[in-house]
Amino acid sequence: MTAVWILLALLLMLGLGVPVAFALGGLGMALLYFGDLSLLMVPQGLYSVMDSFILLAVPLFLLMSNVLLKGGVGRDLFNAVQSWVGHWPGGLGVATIASCAMFAAISGSSVATAATIGTVAIQEMTQRGYARPFVLGLVAAGGTLGILIPPSIPMIVYGVITEESIVDLFLAGVGPGLMLAGLFILFCFAYARFSDSYRPMPKASTDERRRTSLRALPVVLLAAVVIGGIYLGVFTPTESAAIGFAVSLVIVFALGEMTWRKLREAVVESMQTTVTIFLILAGAKIFGKAITLYRIPQDLSLYISNSIDQTGLFILVVCLVLLLMGLFLESLSMLLIMVPVLYPSLMGMGIDPIWFGVLFVIMIECALITPPVGMNLFVIQAVGEARLNEVVRGVWPFTLIMLFSAFLLYLWPSIALYLPYQLLITR
Repeated sequence: MTAVWILLALLLMLGLGVPVAFALGGLGMALLYFGDLSLLMVPQGLYSVMDSFILLAVPLFLLMSNVLLKGGVGRDLFNAVQSWVGHWPGGLGVATIASCAMFAAISGSSVATAATIGTVAIQEMTQRGYARPFVLGLVAAGGTLGILIPPSIPMIVYGVITEESIVDLFLAGVGPGLMLAGLFILFCFAYARFSDSYRPMPKASTDERRRTSLRALPVVLLAAVVIGGIYLGVFTPTESAAIGFAVSLVIVFALGEMTWRKLREAVVESMQTTVTIFLILAGAKIFGKAITLYRIPQDLSLYISNSIDQTGLFILVVCLVLLLMGLFLESLSMLLIMVPVLYPSLMGMGIDPIWFGVLFVIMIECALITPPVGMNLFVIQAVGEARLNEVVRGVWPFTLIMLFSAFLLYLWPSIALYLPYQLLITR
């Protein structure tokens, strides 16, 4: 019953227009106070968010993506992809998803991916007659590929918690990431086939394809530096973000698209976005700590672990719980709360922990685009200057596609496990 009252209180605060960070943090403080628990956990929670080495990658990746954005690299990437596929049915939608997948291999962040590609794609697609809710939903969902296609911050956190190989987790994310991108592209084809508002584009010339591809080539090289350095063990993901930022500066200045004024704007915008994200993370940290001390997530997780002995039913219940928790908790809180409790049950049920980590990330992707606190919803709302209900209307088909991809992953675990185990055999 306590969980129900907490849920209703959070919904009421969000319904009254209280900012997400303050709704989560304020309710967390209230729970600590009325539970006669130490309020020192509030500043400790704030400090732990700011002091996280893993989270240092967030502002660095955001800074890198903003530098690329101000330097026109995001537009260059989108233009290059759409020159090859823009004439296909739903071609701009295909180009958007392909660009998100490529940028995901650089940023490791769904927020950075959605913001960078969305700034270019939303305007281009709406001008070509695509329905605005579809465009907003497509970019919000495409941005989630940033945490499934490696590098991925949630996978790093999962690997730290479970002591599983982060490299294997990254490799396991490649297949499902490409599968999910493919499903999004198929939906774009279907939209173009049955939508009355869609207008086809002419096929790009060979000269245009060559010119735009050469213009986007530095982005591909940047992705090779960021991902290759991680796989080769040259630097950590956080260090790769810093190196990626440095390389991105070289790229945009070499292309002649960056000025000191644009660089200052990139730094200021990155700072503003970082503060917003960290405030939400801090509020979620306080709220997550409070409900953890009330033992709501632990009791729920332990009940699942102890009461269900069938693997399929166990996975189904876990996914339902993650869907529910994803309505109100950010990804790191979900990981920190649920994984330590569920992980001991995996071996007894014969569930591969690497596979489970990928499934967990897919469910986190759903959380990123489900109201009321889905992070990508607010990012796209800001980037597209849209109403929140427009974004929400557009994302629900993509949420169903994500759940379908989780079902396919359950039926064929090799989608995730082929690469890490195949490479393990050859090593």
